[in-house]
Amino acid sequence: MSTVDLHIPLSEKEVRGLQVGDAVTLTGVVVTARDHAHAYLMDEGRQEELPFDLHGGVLYHCGPIARETDSGLVVISAGPTTSARMNPYQAAVVERFGIRGIVGKGGMSDELLETFRRVGCVYFSAYGGCGALYARHIKGVNALFKREEFGSPEAFWVLEAKGFPVLVTMDTHGSSLHRDVHERSRQVAKEMEIR
Repeated sequence: MSTVDLHIPLSEKEVRGLQVGDAVTLTGVVVTARDHAHAYLMDEGRQEELPFDLHGGVLYHCGPIARETDSGLVVISAGPTTSARMNPYQAAVVERFGIRGIVGKGGMSDELLETFRRVGCVYFSAYGGCGALYARHIKGVNALFKREEFGSPEAFWVLEAKGFPVLVTMDTHGSSLHRDVHERSRQVAKEMEIR
């Protein structure tokens, strides 16, 4: 299987060309956002306050762990957090800020597939339990926003990623690997009951 190498910001055409099952590497600026960050983005007018541009960007559901060094912060773990917690916010945030990719763990609700189709956004699954691996693909911390107010895990981390490995599991064509696995699992469970 070949890997698609993408550079952020992503174009709508690039994103619409992706399909569930595509292996992708991401290079460029990735911004972390968990629960507090998403709630913050829901408020009107936040676009003008952000010290970074999310248009064409990638949001990562992650709370990195970093250590201070003489040359600045070095990320030592950057594994994904569970994306389902962001379901109530994600559609509005994607549309308002022109986001092209979401990275996280576990997938998101099927309701988001319509938003992804309409605006051109995909969900990339990061591999759980691989925080140290992902940290090796973070080449620098460009900025931290709202760290004092939200705390380190919930802050916006503006990260410089290189060759960050992910898998497309929700695409702009209405496909969801998460839904498919869930439906197949229910079918197998039902067949096992019959026996």
